[in-house]
Amino acid sequence: MNNRPLRLYVDAQFTSPYAMSAFVALREKGLEFEVLTLDLDVSENNAQGFASLSLTQRVPTLVEGDFALSESSAITEYLEDVFPQTPLYPAEPRQRARARQVQAWLRSDLLSIRQERSTLVVFYGVKSAPLSPAAKVAAGKLISAAQALLADNREYLFGQWSIADVDLAVMLNRLILNGDNVPAELVAYAQRQWQRPSVQEWVNQQRPAL
Repeated sequence: MNNRPLRLYVDAQFTSPYAMSAFVALREKGLEFEVLTLDLDVSENNAQGFASLSLTQRVPTLVEGDFALSESSAITEYLEDVFPQTPLYPAEPRQRARARQVQAWLRSDLLSIRQERSTLVVFYGVKSAPLSPAAKVAAGKLISAAQALLADNREYLFGQWSIADVDLAVMLNRLILNGDNVPAELVAYAQRQWQRPSVQEWVNQQRPAL
C-alpha cells in the first residue's frame, strides 16, 4: 500500500472519461487516495487555488505531496512507473506502445463522436439525436479499429486487462448506450469491461441532478 498521500481532482458530475481513467488506475493499483471534486460548470478549475496547483487547470489532476500532474494518460503512466506492482499496461514493448497509441487516439481523434455523444449518455442516460454524417464516419472508424484490435473475439485488447480497455469501452459506450448500431461482439466487450469492480465504483458514484 502507498504511504504517500494522494489526491485526485475530478469533475463534480463524475462524467469525465479521463478522470474515470485515472480513478480506475488508482483503484487497480490498490492505492489509497482522496477524491476532490470541482464544478466545471462554474469554472472552479480556474479558481486561483486550483490554477496555482494544476499546470493545465484541468481534471483529472493527481497530487502527491508537492507534485501535481494533470492529463490522464500522463497520470496512468506515472502511476505505472512509480507503483509497478499491479500493471496497467502490457509488459511487452510493442503491446505497451499499442496501448498508449489507443489511449492517445481516443483522446485526440473522433471529435464528432465526443461532441454528439457526450458522456451524459454514459453516466446519466441522456440520449441525443441521430449521428451526423461526419459522426457516422467517425463511428465506422472506431468500430473498424476496435474489431481489428479485438480479433478472434478476445476478452481484452492485449491478452490481459489494461487501462486502454477502459478507455475504449467508454468510447464504445457513447454509442451503445445511446442506441446506435454497434456490432454485438463489441457490445459484449464493452459490457465486460463495465463490470470490473474499479469501473463499477466510478459508474455508481453519487451524481448531482442535471
